[in-house]
Amino acid sequence: MPVPLLDLRAQHATIQDEVMRAVTRVIDDQRFILGEPVEHLERAVADLSRTAYAVGCANGTDALLLALRALDIGRGDEVVTTPFTFFATAGAIHNVGATPVFCDIEQDTFNLSPEGAAAVATARTKAVIPVDLFGQMAAIERVAALMPGIPIIEDAAQSIGASRVIDGRRVMAGEAATIGTLSFFPSKNLGGWGDGGMLLTQDEALATRLRRLRMHGGSKMYFHDEVGFNSRLDALQAVVLSAKLPRLAEWSARRRANAAYYSAALADQAGVCPPVTDALNESIFNQYTLRVERRDALQAFLKEKGIGTAVYYPLPLHLQPCFAYLGYREGSFPVSERAAREVISLPIYPELTQSQLDEVVGAIRAFFRR
Repeated sequence: MPVPLLDLRAQHATIQDEVMRAVTRVIDDQRFILGEPVEHLERAVADLSRTAYAVGCANGTDALLLALRALDIGRGDEVVTTPFTFFATAGAIHNVGATPVFCDIEQDTFNLSPEGAAAVATARTKAVIPVDLFGQMAAIERVAALMPGIPIIEDAAQSIGASRVIDGRRVMAGEAATIGTLSFFPSKNLGGWGDGGMLLTQDEALATRLRRLRMHGGSKMYFHDEVGFNSRLDALQAVVLSAKLPRLAEWSARRRANAAYYSAALADQAGVCPPVTDALNESIFNQYTLRVERRDALQAFLKEKGIGTAVYYPLPLHLQPCFAYLGYREGSFPVSERAAREVISLPIYPELTQSQLDEVVGAIRAFFRR
């Protein structure tokens, strides 16, 4: 039985009529950029994330760029982040003229080490970007405690709707950061029909500036207070996301159930380490990522069986050729480098059937029996 890594068609079948009605309304209205559909989505995402403000933008990468610009980060500044993440996190730092400064990750969660981040901070450090990798929040309260006064940009591209207990209270992804950034790339738990992004903040002044920056730096047409970007969220994407948003909690719960099944079924399998969720976290499992021995051989075996997998991420950012100028070498961040050699992500989408789950588990067990 083929088991794709992701099956967006299965999700679409459950919401097709509702989404198409909403899309048709936008087409009939012929107002495609920003407007009420985007404002409606912004209010809904702010409510979910328990933030005062949400600002839609063109994609998750732009969300990071806009956040950095809104904090006046540029040439001569340093921003601390993880080398074990998607390229956009560090690429955005570079593209505003600042210098990415990497620190290693935690062995169990794959998230940025707060102690490591604090150890590499200098007088030039103007922000830190923890990434909520694979759907569980980074320990941002520990980052804040160890790096007081340094703004936190929470890269929550993979964690909309995730939460963490901080000081006895459940905090949503993006809620406690200076600025949180979201991506609505189609493969995300809340994914659009193309690119889309959003920024979250509790700060009114930051929200006002972010709205200005996404519109070429002007608060009204043809008048520009600063040089900004063209990074607006399309109304078509907004209505698609608004139709999906009420189902997000159900879909994420189903992902957690699938993850629990995998972890229980593979708990006694030698050579396999299921993912660890921090006891303070409720993950949304954007990815279900194992550590395994003989990763590449396992991936090839599963491909032969028709089972989709992915490696997030095969080469840490500090070893990417474009960041050679930073001076890092192999061995600079051994936990990240080991993760890159061992990780493999399995199908986890909410529409997986029990037979498909069993197919994946059975194939993994068969590989290790060889």
